[in-house]
Amino acid sequence: MSTDRHVKVVLAKPGLDGHDQGAKVVARALMDAGFDVVYTGLRQTPDAIARIAAEENADVIALSSMA
Repeated sequence: MSTDRHVKVVLAKPGLDGHDQGAKVVARALMDAGFDVVYTGLRQTPDAIARIAAEENADVIALSSMA
């Protein structure tokens, strides 16, 4: 069974980590591989990440953290 639907990934940077270059590289690689990616940006709370994932109907939540 095939489908044209792409897997949707919400990529988030939780906490106070202010470096997001690695997350941006991962987001680009995922998009190049055919995933739909929503990058939430820096310094997200767990509640905000969960809310965004629910609003976007995400299949995957990916977290990037240097901590």
